[in-house]
Amino acid sequence: MYQTTPPDDDTRVLYNAECPVCRFEIDHYAGYSRNNGLPIRFDDLNSDALASWGVTADAAARRLHVRKNGQVYSGIPAFVLLWQDMPRFRWLARIVSLPVVLPVAAWLYDWVLAPVLYRWHLARGRRAAKVL
Repeated sequence: MYQTTPPDDDTRVLYNAECPVCRFEIDHYAGYSRNNGLPIRFDDLNSDALASWGVTADAAARRLHVRKNGQVYSGIPAFVLLWQDMPRFRWLARIVSLPVVLPVAAWLYDWVLAPVLYRWHLARGRRAAKVL
């Protein structure tokens, strides 16, 4: 859990649309949600939507954030909440939530996947700054 924000019935996802890996995955979830009429909203951290999250752009670029019932979650707990709201992915939420799997998944995300994606994000930013 991250912090409390004003109540919102919808599940909201904050992600980095400039990250090709993040965008690919979230575009898949957004399409599924849209096609199935699910009340899930997707906010790009590079847009004005970031201001309503109470999270810095740097913190948002480091990991996925999901807001549900006024609470902001990040990392694997955020993925689990998102998957629970999507019928096709509920099985994944159940597996990742298992007592043996959850700490392993959280460790892999926190110490391997998220840092690699974040360093890639920083490198893309440095390359873009050199071009300008």
